[in-house]
Amino acid sequence: MTAAPRPTGLPGYRGTGHPAGCFLGEGAWPPRGRGRHVLVVEQDPSVTELIATALELVGHRVCTAGTAADGMVRFTEHRFDLVVLDATLPDLIGFTRGRRVAPADRPPLLFLTTCDFLHSLLPELGPSGEDYVTKPVRITEFLARAQVLLRGRAPEQQGMHCYGDLVLDDAACQAWRGSRQLDLTPAEYRLLSHLLANAERVLSKEQISRHVWGEYRANSAIEKLVSRLRLKVDKEHPALIRTRRGFGYWLGHPARQDATPAH
Repeated sequence: MTAAPRPTGLPGYRGTGHPAGCFLGEGAWPPRGRGRHVLVVEQDPSVTELIATALELVGHRVCTAGTAADGMVRFTEHRFDLVVLDATLPDLIGFTRGRRVAPADRPPLLFLTTCDFLHSLLPELGPSGEDYVTKPVRITEFLARAQVLLRGRAPEQQGMHCYGDLVLDDAACQAWRGSRQLDLTPAEYRLLSHLLANAERVLSKEQISRHVWGEYRANSAIEKLVSRLRLKVDKEHPALIRTRRGFGYWLGHPARQDATPAH
């Protein structure tokens, strides 16, 4: 980013096929999540895997980052309902000052810390919307604290999908780039929706063709469709619809060149 369908509309999201409750037993888990968007910024891959898997198993959608700098990029590009943050990250200052985000748009923070770091963390905690869990992480405690922080967070509007200033409303089959509404044909909307659902993942021409038309079409038909869509979406900068020569097309910010093939 099953416990939660993989929401590849946001870069860095994970997916899992494990049934809920398979680690702790069904009764040990809190109520199943409602597809909330959670950003996990943690430098230890084993800790990231542990808590991201636990969040996915209760239905949340997880995006991960290994440094505060990478986390800040994801944080500024997308809306998250909760940020899980390693309080011992060496480059953390810029991220925590991300409290400069308007309060209405600021997600709650759940810090991961060590006991010997608490003395410097506690004075930084706000009066509400922030909490901490000490390492080694106890999953039942972690999930309980995450659920408390998420209770006060309104879920993302159903059917709305975003990447930067690009917004798609599946209920109305409408799209916007910033404040500008895009006048898309049904085929163009299906293509843009598919690219957004697989943001920063390269889609082959065959994958695009079968999704848009339900059958394989000639490369020229796909190229013309992509070209028409680019004219409508990429009037503003930066351009979002990218070409990976020899592989296909992907949607993403030009600063991120690590798009991977979609399977």
